[in-house]
Amino acid sequence: MASISNIFIDQGATFTTTVTVTDANDSAVNLSGYSVAAQIRKSHQSTSSVAFTASVSDASSGEITISLTPTQTTALEQGRYVYDVLITASGGTKTRVVEGVATVNPSVSRA
Repeated sequence: MASISNIFIDQGATFTTTVTVTDANDSAVNLSGYSVAAQIRKSHQSTSSVAFTASVSDASSGEITISLTPTQTTALEQGRYVYDVLITASGGTKTRVVEGVATVNPSVSRA
């Protein structure tokens, strides 16, 4: 079962966060050989999505980094979204490791 982690994204700003994948004993999962995908959608049923840039940033520590560019965050309307992070083992097994609500905060400054 995926862990729940709610995130906050500021419109017009770079968004980056690091997630640590752990097992049932709270030990870091070695992510060597894994690939990562992550998406944000307005709802679970929404057909449109925005893909995070997602990568294993420290395999032995189980760390994954997901990010959005300022252009991507500007295009998101303020409000609540859902997101998740999916890892794929070299053998093809897919596991959702994190999911939650993403709140997009509106921007005041325009650059």
